[in-house]
Amino acid sequence: MALKCDICGKGPHYGNVVSHANNTRRRRWNPNLKKVRAIVDGMSKQIRVCTACIRLGRVKKAA
Repeated sequence: MALKCDICGKGPHYGNVVSHANNTRRRRWNPNLKKVRAIVDGMSKQIRVCTACIRLGRVKKAA
């Protein structure tokens, strides 16, 4: 199960956490995914969608 949005394809980003002493360590920022029951191809289906897509109205929620 990949951490990817089913609508926009947003996935994890990788980078460094840098302290005030300039110590670095690798970390990963995951997208904020929610399971949503939405209408896909005319059928109600449960998909994993990022909250940005939900706010922008890219997802048609099933009633």
